[in-house]
Amino acid sequence: MITLTVARLAEIVGGRLTDISAGEAEATRVTGTVEFDSRAVTPGGIFLALPGARSDGHDFAAAAVQSGAAVVLAARPVGVPAIVVPPAPALDAHAGVLEHDVDGSGAAVLAALATLAGAVAADLVAGGLRIVGITGSSGKTSTKDLIAAVLRPLGEVVAPPGSFNNELGHPWTVLRATPQTDFLVLEMSARHRGNIAALARIARPAIAAVLNVGTAHLGEFGSREMIAATKAELVQAVPASGVVILNADDSVVAAMAARTPARVVTFGRSAAADIRADDVELDELARASFTLRAGGQAIRVSLAVHGEHQVGNALCAAAVALECGATLEQVAAALAAAAPASRHRMEVHSRPDGVTVINDAYNANPDSMRAGLQALAVMARKSAGAARSWAVLGEMGELGQDSITEHDRIGRLAVRLDISRLIVVGTGRPMSAMHQGAVMEGSWGSESVLVPDANAALALLQAELEPGDVVLVKASNAAGLGALAETLLRDGRE
Repeated sequence: MITLTVARLAEIVGGRLTDISAGEAEATRVTGTVEFDSRAVTPGGIFLALPGARSDGHDFAAAAVQSGAAVVLAARPVGVPAIVVPPAPALDAHAGVLEHDVDGSGAAVLAALATLAGAVAADLVAGGLRIVGITGSSGKTSTKDLIAAVLRPLGEVVAPPGSFNNELGHPWTVLRATPQTDFLVLEMSARHRGNIAALARIARPAIAAVLNVGTAHLGEFGSREMIAATKAELVQAVPASGVVILNADDSVVAAMAARTPARVVTFGRSAAADIRADDVELDELARASFTLRAGGQAIRVSLAVHGEHQVGNALCAAAVALECGATLEQVAAALAAAAPASRHRMEVHSRPDGVTVINDAYNANPDSMRAGLQALAVMARKSAGAARSWAVLGEMGELGQDSITEHDRIGRLAVRLDISRLIVVGTGRPMSAMHQGAVMEGSWGSESVLVPDANAALALLQAELEPGDVVLVKASNAAGLGALAETLLRDGRE
Protein backbone atom coordinates (compact mmCIF):
# COMPACT_ATOMS: atom_id res chain seq x y z
CA MET A 1 0.00 0.00 0.00
CA ILE A 2 1.17 3.56 -0.69
CA THR A 3 2.09 5.22 2.59
CA LEU A 4 0.03 8.27 3.51
CA THR A 5 -0.88 10.27 6.57
CA VAL A 6 -4.03 9.71 8.57
CA ALA A 7 -5.07 13.24 7.62
CA ARG A 8 -4.72 12.45 3.91
CA LEU A 9 -6.60 9.19 4.39
CA ALA A 10 -9.49 11.08 6.00
CA GLU A 11 -9.49 13.53 3.10
CA ILE A 12 -9.63 10.69 0.51
CA VAL A 13 -12.58 8.90 2.14
CA GLY A 14 -14.41 12.07 3.18
CA GLY A 15 -14.43 11.13 6.85
CA ARG A 16 -14.02 13.12 10.07
CA LEU A 17 -11.30 12.55 12.63
CA THR A 18 -12.28 11.41 16.12
CA ASP A 19 -10.06 10.85 19.17
CA ILE A 20 -7.06 12.18 17.25
CA SER A 21 -6.06 15.81 16.76
CA ALA A 22 -5.46 17.40 13.38
CA GLY A 23 -1.79 17.72 14.20
CA GLU A 24 -1.49 14.08 15.22
CA ALA A 25 -3.31 13.05 12.04
CA GLU A 26 -0.80 15.02 9.96
CA ALA A 27 2.12 13.41 11.78
CA THR A 28 0.83 9.80 11.84
CA ARG A 29 1.55 7.76 8.74
CA VAL A 30 -0.28 4.64 7.61
CA THR A 31 2.39 2.13 6.64
CA GLY A 32 0.74 -1.24 7.28
CA THR A 33 -2.03 -3.28 5.74
CA VAL A 34 -5.79 -2.87 5.84
CA GLU A 35 -7.48 -5.57 7.94
CA PHE A 36 -11.04 -6.46 8.94
CA ASP A 37 -9.87 -8.96 11.58
CA SER A 38 -8.39 -7.23 14.64
CA ARG A 39 -6.14 -10.24 15.21
CA ALA A 40 -4.45 -9.68 11.83
CA VAL A 41 -3.66 -6.00 12.33
CA THR A 42 -0.05 -4.99 11.67
CA PRO A 43 1.80 -1.97 13.07
CA GLY A 44 0.84 1.17 11.19
CA GLY A 45 -2.15 -0.48 9.56
CA ILE A 46 -5.84 0.33 9.19
CA PHE A 47 -8.61 -1.58 10.95
CA LEU A 48 -12.05 -1.81 9.28
CA ALA A 49 -14.92 -1.81 11.77
CA LEU A 50 -17.43 -4.09 10.00
CA PRO A 51 -20.50 -5.88 11.39
CA GLY A 52 -20.34 -9.67 11.50
CA ALA A 53 -22.55 -12.64 12.29
CA ARG A 54 -21.57 -12.80 15.97
CA SER A 55 -19.88 -9.48 16.68
CA ASP A 56 -19.41 -5.91 15.48
CA GLY A 57 -15.95 -4.74 14.46
CA HIS A 58 -16.55 -1.46 16.28
CA ASP A 59 -16.28 -3.41 19.53
CA PHE A 60 -12.74 -4.52 18.62
CA ALA A 61 -11.40 -1.12 17.58
CA ALA A 62 -9.51 -0.57 20.85
CA ALA A 63 -7.87 -4.00 20.59
CA ALA A 64 -6.83 -3.25 17.00
CA VAL A 65 -5.17 0.04 18.00
CA GLN A 66 -3.47 -1.68 20.91
CA SER A 67 -2.07 -4.18 18.38
CA GLY A 68 -0.57 -1.36 16.34
CA ALA A 69 -3.29 -0.04 14.03
CA ALA A 70 -2.65 3.61 13.18
CA VAL A 71 -6.33 4.36 12.74
CA VAL A 72 -9.76 2.76 12.48
CA LEU A 73 -12.23 3.24 9.62
CA ALA A 74 -15.58 3.30 11.38
CA ALA A 75 -19.17 4.41 11.06
CA ARG A 76 -19.24 5.94 14.56
CA PRO A 77 -16.72 7.08 17.22
CA VAL A 78 -14.98 4.16 18.94
CA GLY A 79 -12.92 5.81 21.68
CA VAL A 80 -9.60 5.43 19.83
CA PRO A 81 -8.11 7.24 16.82
CA ALA A 82 -10.63 6.78 14.01
CA ILE A 83 -11.94 8.19 10.77
CA VAL A 84 -15.72 8.19 10.96
CA VAL A 85 -17.07 7.88 7.45
CA PRO A 86 -20.38 9.26 6.20
CA PRO A 87 -23.44 7.06 5.58
CA ALA A 88 -23.55 5.28 2.24
CA PRO A 89 -26.32 3.67 0.16
CA ALA A 90 -26.87 0.01 1.04
CA LEU A 91 -24.68 -2.27 -1.05
CA ASP A 92 -25.46 -5.77 -2.25
CA ALA A 93 -24.94 -8.26 0.62
CA HIS A 94 -22.60 -10.27 -1.59
CA ALA A 95 -21.15 -13.41 0.01
CA GLY A 96 -22.61 -12.31 3.34
CA VAL A 97 -20.42 -9.21 3.63
CA LEU A 98 -23.38 -7.05 4.67
CA GLU A 99 -25.77 -9.73 5.76
CA HIS A 100 -25.68 -8.43 9.35
CA ASP A 101 -25.50 -4.73 8.51
CA VAL A 102 -28.50 -3.72 10.61
CA ASP A 103 -27.60 -0.04 11.00
CA GLY A 104 -25.85 0.56 7.67
CA SER A 105 -22.40 0.84 9.25
CA GLY A 106 -21.03 -1.89 7.00
CA ALA A 107 -22.16 -0.10 3.84
CA ALA A 108 -20.51 3.09 5.02
CA VAL A 109 -17.17 1.44 5.82
CA LEU A 110 -17.15 -0.60 2.59
CA ALA A 111 -17.87 2.52 0.54
CA ALA A 112 -14.92 4.26 2.20
CA LEU A 113 -12.72 1.21 1.57
CA ALA A 114 -13.67 1.24 -2.12
CA THR A 115 -12.86 4.95 -2.39
CA LEU A 116 -9.48 4.44 -0.75
CA ALA A 117 -8.63 1.45 -2.95
CA GLY A 118 -9.62 3.41 -6.05
CA ALA A 119 -7.33 6.28 -5.16
CA VAL A 120 -4.41 3.98 -4.40
CA ALA A 121 -4.96 1.95 -7.60
CA ALA A 122 -4.96 5.13 -9.71
CA ASP A 123 -1.65 6.25 -8.20
CA LEU A 124 -0.07 2.83 -8.74
CA VAL A 125 -1.25 2.58 -12.35
CA ALA A 126 0.27 5.99 -13.01
CA GLY A 127 3.51 4.51 -11.71
CA GLY A 128 3.40 1.52 -14.07
CA LEU A 129 1.19 -1.09 -12.37
CA ARG A 130 -0.75 -3.36 -14.77
CA ILE A 131 -4.12 -4.59 -13.53
CA VAL A 132 -5.52 -7.90 -14.76
CA GLY A 133 -9.19 -8.67 -14.11
CA ILE A 134 -10.87 -12.05 -14.50
CA THR A 135 -14.44 -13.25 -14.29
CA GLY A 136 -16.57 -16.21 -15.32
CA SER A 137 -19.23 -18.51 -13.95
CA SER A 138 -16.71 -21.15 -12.93
CA GLY A 139 -12.95 -21.58 -12.72
CA LYS A 140 -12.15 -18.00 -11.67
CA THR A 141 -10.06 -18.87 -8.64
CA SER A 142 -8.09 -21.66 -10.32
CA THR A 143 -7.37 -19.42 -13.31
CA LYS A 144 -6.45 -16.49 -11.08
CA ASP A 145 -3.88 -18.74 -9.41
CA LEU A 146 -2.48 -19.83 -12.78
CA ILE A 147 -2.28 -16.24 -14.02
CA ALA A 148 -0.37 -15.23 -10.91
CA ALA A 149 2.01 -18.17 -11.46
CA VAL A 150 2.79 -17.30 -15.08
CA LEU A 151 3.31 -13.60 -14.30
CA ARG A 152 5.73 -14.10 -11.39
CA PRO A 153 8.74 -14.70 -13.66
CA LEU A 154 8.04 -11.26 -15.15
CA GLY A 155 7.82 -9.23 -11.95
CA GLU A 156 6.18 -8.81 -8.54
CA VAL A 157 2.59 -10.04 -8.44
CA VAL A 158 -0.23 -9.37 -5.99
CA ALA A 159 -3.27 -11.65 -6.22
CA PRO A 160 -6.05 -12.43 -3.74
CA PRO A 161 -5.89 -15.50 -1.52
CA GLY A 162 -8.66 -17.98 -2.25
CA SER A 163 -11.82 -16.32 -3.52
CA PHE A 164 -11.44 -12.75 -2.25
CA ASN A 165 -13.55 -11.40 -5.09
CA ASN A 166 -16.39 -9.31 -3.63
CA GLU A 167 -16.97 -5.82 -2.21
CA LEU A 168 -14.63 -6.54 0.68
CA GLY A 169 -12.04 -8.93 -0.76
CA HIS A 170 -11.56 -6.93 -3.97
CA PRO A 171 -10.48 -3.58 -2.46
CA TRP A 172 -8.64 -5.45 0.34
CA THR A 173 -6.51 -7.08 -2.39
CA VAL A 174 -5.98 -3.80 -4.25
CA LEU A 175 -4.57 -2.30 -1.06
CA ARG A 176 -1.99 -5.11 -0.88
CA ALA A 177 -0.25 -3.62 -3.91
CA THR A 178 2.75 -1.31 -3.44
CA PRO A 179 4.89 0.85 -5.75
CA GLN A 180 7.05 -2.25 -6.23
CA THR A 181 4.12 -4.31 -7.56
CA ASP A 182 4.23 -4.94 -11.31
CA PHE A 183 1.00 -6.92 -11.75
CA LEU A 184 -2.23 -6.85 -9.74
CA VAL A 185 -4.46 -9.84 -10.54
CA LEU A 186 -8.08 -9.41 -9.48
CA GLU A 187 -10.84 -12.00 -9.50
CA MET A 188 -14.34 -10.49 -9.84
CA SER A 189 -17.64 -12.15 -8.96
CA ALA A 190 -21.23 -10.94 -8.88
CA ARG A 191 -24.69 -11.74 -7.67
CA HIS A 192 -26.50 -8.84 -9.29
CA ARG A 193 -26.23 -6.65 -12.36
CA GLY A 194 -23.76 -3.86 -11.76
CA ASN A 195 -21.55 -5.71 -9.25
CA ILE A 196 -18.65 -6.27 -11.65
CA ALA A 197 -18.90 -2.75 -13.04
CA ALA A 198 -18.58 -1.41 -9.48
CA LEU A 199 -15.52 -3.56 -8.79
CA ALA A 200 -13.92 -2.54 -12.08
CA ARG A 201 -14.38 1.13 -11.21
CA ILE A 202 -12.24 0.61 -8.12
CA ALA A 203 -9.34 -0.76 -10.16
CA ARG A 204 -9.80 -0.45 -13.91
CA PRO A 205 -8.15 -3.41 -15.64
CA ALA A 206 -5.75 -2.98 -18.53
CA ILE A 207 -6.25 -6.67 -19.33
CA ALA A 208 -9.56 -8.46 -18.73
CA ALA A 209 -10.41 -12.13 -19.24
CA VAL A 210 -13.79 -13.85 -19.34
CA LEU A 211 -13.77 -17.62 -18.90
CA ASN A 212 -17.34 -18.75 -19.43
CA VAL A 213 -21.01 -18.02 -18.88
CA GLY A 214 -22.77 -20.85 -17.08
CA THR A 215 -25.55 -21.25 -14.55
CA ALA A 216 -23.79 -20.36 -11.28
CA HIS A 217 -26.01 -17.95 -9.28
CA LEU A 218 -28.84 -18.51 -11.74
CA GLY A 219 -31.31 -18.11 -8.88
CA GLU A 220 -29.96 -14.63 -8.21
CA PHE A 221 -29.78 -13.47 -11.84
CA GLY A 222 -32.89 -15.15 -13.22
CA SER A 223 -31.49 -16.02 -16.64
CA ARG A 224 -28.26 -16.93 -18.40
CA GLU A 225 -28.66 -13.80 -20.54
CA MET A 226 -28.53 -11.66 -17.40
CA ILE A 227 -25.43 -13.54 -16.23
CA ALA A 228 -23.77 -12.83 -19.60
CA ALA A 229 -24.65 -9.15 -19.43
CA THR A 230 -23.12 -8.94 -15.95
CA LYS A 231 -19.90 -10.73 -16.94
CA ALA A 232 -19.63 -8.37 -19.92
CA GLU A 233 -19.36 -5.45 -17.51
CA LEU A 234 -15.70 -6.38 -17.10
CA VAL A 235 -15.14 -6.29 -20.86
CA GLN A 236 -16.81 -2.89 -21.08
CA ALA A 237 -14.53 -1.49 -18.36
CA VAL A 238 -11.34 -2.01 -20.39
CA PRO A 239 -10.05 1.10 -22.16
CA ALA A 240 -9.35 1.12 -25.89
CA SER A 241 -5.65 0.84 -25.12
CA GLY A 242 -6.20 -2.41 -23.22
CA VAL A 243 -6.69 -6.07 -24.09
CA VAL A 244 -9.75 -8.29 -23.68
CA ILE A 245 -9.17 -12.05 -23.55
CA LEU A 246 -12.19 -14.20 -24.40
CA ASN A 247 -12.97 -17.92 -24.49
CA ALA A 248 -13.47 -18.86 -28.14
CA ASP A 249 -15.13 -22.13 -27.12
CA ASP A 250 -18.02 -20.35 -25.38
CA SER A 251 -20.15 -18.60 -28.00
CA VAL A 252 -21.71 -16.25 -25.44
CA VAL A 253 -18.28 -15.14 -24.25
CA ALA A 254 -16.88 -14.87 -27.77
CA ALA A 255 -19.74 -12.52 -28.68
CA MET A 256 -18.51 -10.06 -26.03
CA ALA A 257 -15.88 -8.95 -28.55
CA ALA A 258 -18.51 -6.58 -29.91
CA ARG A 259 -18.82 -4.87 -26.52
CA THR A 260 -15.31 -3.45 -26.26
CA PRO A 261 -13.13 -0.99 -28.17
CA ALA A 262 -10.05 -2.82 -26.85
CA ARG A 263 -8.01 -5.35 -28.78
CA VAL A 264 -9.43 -8.88 -28.44
CA VAL A 265 -7.41 -12.07 -28.01
CA THR A 266 -9.17 -15.45 -27.94
CA PHE A 267 -8.21 -18.73 -26.31
CA GLY A 268 -9.62 -22.23 -26.49
CA ARG A 269 -9.44 -25.54 -28.26
CA SER A 270 -11.16 -24.17 -31.34
CA ALA A 271 -8.97 -23.94 -34.44
CA ALA A 272 -9.98 -20.28 -34.69
CA ALA A 273 -8.59 -19.37 -31.24
CA ASP A 274 -5.48 -17.16 -31.10
CA ILE A 275 -4.11 -19.17 -28.15
CA ARG A 276 -5.11 -22.81 -28.45
CA ALA A 277 -4.43 -26.34 -27.26
CA ASP A 278 -4.02 -29.42 -29.46
CA ASP A 279 -3.34 -33.08 -28.70
CA VAL A 280 -4.66 -33.04 -25.12
CA GLU A 281 -3.77 -36.08 -23.01
CA LEU A 282 -4.54 -36.90 -19.37
CA ASP A 283 -2.36 -38.90 -16.98
CA GLU A 284 -3.50 -41.18 -14.15
CA LEU A 285 -4.24 -38.16 -11.91
CA ALA A 286 -6.18 -36.34 -14.65
CA ARG A 287 -3.34 -33.85 -15.19
CA ALA A 288 -3.39 -32.58 -18.75
CA SER A 289 -0.57 -32.22 -21.20
CA PHE A 290 -1.10 -30.51 -24.54
CA THR A 291 0.53 -28.61 -27.36
CA LEU A 292 0.21 -24.88 -26.77
CA ARG A 293 0.03 -22.90 -30.01
CA ALA A 294 0.33 -19.12 -30.22
CA GLY A 295 1.61 -16.69 -32.84
CA GLY A 296 2.77 -19.44 -35.17
CA GLN A 297 4.81 -21.13 -32.44
CA ALA A 298 4.15 -24.31 -30.50
CA ILE A 299 5.41 -25.91 -27.29
CA ARG A 300 4.39 -28.92 -25.22
CA VAL A 301 2.90 -28.10 -21.81
CA SER A 302 2.29 -30.43 -18.87
CA LEU A 303 0.06 -29.14 -16.07
CA ALA A 304 0.43 -29.89 -12.37
CA VAL A 305 -3.26 -29.14 -11.66
CA HIS A 306 -5.98 -31.74 -12.06
CA GLY A 307 -8.85 -32.06 -14.51
CA GLU A 308 -9.24 -31.58 -18.24
CA HIS A 309 -11.16 -28.36 -17.59
CA GLN A 310 -7.84 -26.85 -16.45
CA VAL A 311 -6.69 -26.77 -20.08
CA GLY A 312 -8.94 -23.79 -20.77
CA ASN A 313 -7.84 -22.11 -17.54
CA ALA A 314 -4.19 -22.60 -18.52
CA LEU A 315 -4.81 -21.18 -21.99
CA CYS A 316 -6.35 -18.08 -20.47
CA ALA A 317 -3.33 -17.68 -18.18
CA ALA A 318 -1.01 -18.16 -21.14
CA ALA A 319 -2.84 -15.46 -23.10
CA VAL A 320 -2.43 -13.00 -20.22
CA ALA A 321 1.27 -13.79 -19.78
CA LEU A 322 2.03 -13.48 -23.50
CA GLU A 323 0.34 -10.07 -23.54
CA CYS A 324 2.57 -9.06 -20.62
CA GLY A 325 5.76 -10.00 -22.49
CA ALA A 326 6.38 -13.63 -21.52
CA THR A 327 7.89 -16.06 -24.00
CA LEU A 328 6.20 -19.34 -24.86
CA GLU A 329 9.01 -21.15 -23.02
CA GLN A 330 8.45 -19.08 -19.88
CA VAL A 331 4.72 -19.80 -20.00
CA ALA A 332 5.24 -23.55 -20.38
CA ALA A 333 7.73 -23.68 -17.50
CA ALA A 334 5.50 -21.64 -15.19
CA LEU A 335 2.40 -23.71 -15.95
CA ALA A 336 4.31 -26.94 -15.33
CA ALA A 337 5.34 -25.68 -11.88
CA ALA A 338 1.96 -24.22 -10.89
CA ALA A 339 0.46 -26.57 -8.28
CA PRO A 340 -3.03 -25.96 -6.84
CA ALA A 341 -2.75 -22.78 -4.77
CA SER A 342 -6.21 -22.31 -3.22
CA ARG A 343 -7.61 -24.75 -0.67
CA HIS A 344 -10.42 -27.17 -1.40
CA ARG A 345 -10.25 -26.69 -5.17
CA MET A 346 -9.30 -29.93 -6.91
CA GLU A 347 -6.80 -30.74 -4.16
CA VAL A 348 -5.64 -34.29 -4.83
CA HIS A 349 -3.91 -36.32 -2.11
CA SER A 350 -3.17 -40.02 -1.77
CA ARG A 351 -3.29 -41.77 1.61
CA PRO A 352 -0.69 -44.34 2.67
CA ASP A 353 -3.26 -47.08 2.06
CA GLY A 354 -3.63 -46.01 -1.59
CA VAL A 355 -6.97 -44.20 -1.29
CA THR A 356 -6.96 -40.98 -3.34
CA VAL A 357 -9.05 -38.06 -2.06
CA ILE A 358 -10.07 -35.18 -4.33
CA ASN A 359 -11.14 -32.24 -2.17
CA ASP A 360 -13.11 -29.89 -4.40
CA ALA A 361 -15.58 -28.81 -1.74
CA TYR A 362 -15.15 -25.03 -1.77
CA ASN A 363 -17.76 -24.34 -4.40
CA ALA A 364 -20.06 -26.11 -6.82
CA ASN A 365 -22.21 -25.25 -9.80
CA PRO A 366 -23.36 -27.47 -12.66
CA ASP A 367 -20.29 -26.77 -14.79
CA SER A 368 -17.72 -27.35 -12.05
CA MET A 369 -19.62 -30.41 -10.81
CA ARG A 370 -19.44 -31.95 -14.28
CA ALA A 371 -15.72 -31.16 -14.48
CA GLY A 372 -15.11 -32.78 -11.10
CA LEU A 373 -17.00 -35.95 -12.01
CA GLN A 374 -15.15 -36.24 -15.29
CA ALA A 375 -11.79 -35.92 -13.52
CA LEU A 376 -12.87 -38.59 -11.01
CA ALA A 377 -13.81 -40.96 -13.82
CA VAL A 378 -10.45 -40.45 -15.54
CA MET A 379 -8.47 -41.07 -12.34
CA ALA A 380 -10.35 -44.27 -11.57
CA ARG A 381 -10.06 -45.54 -15.14
CA LYS A 382 -6.33 -44.82 -15.44
CA SER A 383 -5.30 -46.04 -11.98
CA ALA A 384 -3.41 -49.29 -11.54
CA GLY A 385 -5.80 -52.13 -10.83
CA ALA A 386 -9.57 -51.96 -10.66
CA ALA A 387 -10.05 -48.72 -8.68
CA ARG A 388 -13.53 -47.85 -7.51
CA SER A 389 -14.71 -44.27 -7.89
CA TRP A 390 -16.75 -42.56 -5.16
CA ALA A 391 -18.57 -39.25 -5.66
CA VAL A 392 -19.63 -37.59 -2.41
CA LEU A 393 -21.80 -34.69 -3.55
CA GLY A 394 -23.58 -31.93 -1.67
CA GLU A 395 -25.97 -29.27 -2.79
CA MET A 396 -25.22 -26.70 -5.49
CA GLY A 397 -26.54 -23.40 -4.19
CA GLU A 398 -28.27 -20.45 -5.82
CA LEU A 399 -29.73 -22.21 -8.85
CA GLY A 400 -33.25 -20.88 -8.33
CA GLN A 401 -36.08 -22.60 -10.15
CA ASP A 402 -33.59 -24.75 -12.09
CA SER A 403 -32.19 -26.32 -8.93
CA ILE A 404 -34.18 -29.57 -9.12
CA THR A 405 -33.44 -30.07 -12.81
CA GLU A 406 -29.71 -29.37 -12.45
CA HIS A 407 -29.30 -31.72 -9.49
CA ASP A 408 -31.17 -34.42 -11.38
CA ARG A 409 -28.78 -34.00 -14.31
CA ILE A 410 -25.74 -34.41 -12.09
CA GLY A 411 -27.12 -37.65 -10.63
CA ARG A 412 -27.68 -38.99 -14.13
CA LEU A 413 -24.21 -37.90 -15.27
CA ALA A 414 -22.59 -39.83 -12.42
CA VAL A 415 -24.20 -43.01 -13.74
CA ARG A 416 -23.27 -42.26 -17.36
CA LEU A 417 -19.65 -41.78 -16.31
CA ASP A 418 -19.76 -45.17 -14.61
CA ILE A 419 -18.97 -43.77 -11.15
CA SER A 420 -18.91 -46.79 -8.84
CA ARG A 421 -20.65 -45.21 -5.84
CA LEU A 422 -22.59 -41.97 -5.46
CA ILE A 423 -23.18 -40.62 -1.95
CA VAL A 424 -25.72 -37.80 -2.06
CA VAL A 425 -25.49 -35.67 1.08
CA GLY A 426 -28.51 -33.70 2.31
CA THR A 427 -32.21 -33.88 3.03
CA GLY A 428 -33.63 -31.19 0.76
CA ARG A 429 -35.48 -31.60 -2.52
CA PRO A 430 -32.42 -30.88 -4.70
CA MET A 431 -30.48 -33.77 -3.15
CA SER A 432 -33.45 -36.10 -3.47
CA ALA A 433 -33.58 -35.08 -7.14
CA MET A 434 -29.89 -35.93 -7.57
CA HIS A 435 -30.37 -39.37 -6.01
CA GLN A 436 -33.53 -40.08 -8.00
CA GLY A 437 -31.83 -38.92 -11.20
CA ALA A 438 -29.12 -41.53 -10.64
CA VAL A 439 -31.68 -44.21 -9.89
CA MET A 440 -33.74 -43.39 -12.97
CA GLU A 441 -30.63 -43.33 -15.17
CA GLY A 442 -29.89 -46.91 -14.27
CA SER A 443 -28.24 -47.03 -10.86
CA TRP A 444 -28.79 -50.40 -9.23
CA GLY A 445 -28.63 -51.65 -5.66
CA SER A 446 -26.63 -49.26 -3.46
CA GLU A 447 -24.68 -47.50 -6.20
CA SER A 448 -26.46 -44.28 -5.23
CA VAL A 449 -27.14 -43.65 -1.56
CA LEU A 450 -28.92 -40.68 -0.02
CA VAL A 451 -27.60 -39.77 3.44
CA PRO A 452 -28.78 -36.95 5.72
CA ASP A 453 -25.47 -35.25 6.51
CA ALA A 454 -21.68 -35.25 6.30
CA ASN A 455 -21.32 -37.44 9.40
CA ALA A 456 -23.41 -40.17 7.80
CA ALA A 457 -21.40 -39.91 4.58
CA LEU A 458 -18.16 -40.16 6.53
CA ALA A 459 -19.33 -43.22 8.44
CA LEU A 460 -20.24 -44.97 5.19
CA LEU A 461 -16.87 -44.16 3.64
CA GLN A 462 -14.94 -45.26 6.71
CA ALA A 463 -16.78 -48.58 6.69
CA GLU A 464 -16.47 -49.36 2.98
CA LEU A 465 -13.43 -47.64 1.44
CA GLU A 466 -10.78 -50.01 0.14
CA PRO A 467 -7.14 -49.45 -0.88
CA GLY A 468 -6.91 -47.91 -4.33
CA ASP A 469 -10.34 -46.24 -4.25
CA VAL A 470 -10.69 -42.67 -5.56
CA VAL A 471 -13.03 -40.29 -3.74
CA LEU A 472 -14.34 -36.94 -5.01
CA VAL A 473 -15.85 -34.63 -2.37
CA LYS A 474 -17.69 -31.70 -3.93
CA ALA A 475 -20.40 -29.24 -2.95
CA SER A 476 -21.04 -25.57 -2.40
CA ASN A 477 -19.03 -24.28 0.55
CA ALA A 478 -22.10 -23.96 2.76
CA ALA A 479 -22.51 -27.74 2.75
CA GLY A 480 -19.34 -28.06 4.83
CA LEU A 481 -17.96 -31.11 3.03
CA GLY A 482 -14.40 -29.78 3.00
CA ALA A 483 -14.00 -30.97 6.59
CA LEU A 484 -15.19 -34.44 5.55
CA ALA A 485 -12.43 -34.66 2.94
CA GLU A 486 -9.82 -33.54 5.46
CA THR A 487 -11.03 -36.16 7.93
CA LEU A 488 -10.70 -38.84 5.27
CA LEU A 489 -7.07 -37.83 4.76
CA ARG A 490 -6.39 -37.86 8.49
CA ASP A 491 -7.93 -41.33 8.71
CA GLY A 492 -5.42 -42.54 6.15
CA ARG A 493 -2.46 -41.03 7.97
CA GLU A 494 -3.55 -42.53 11.28
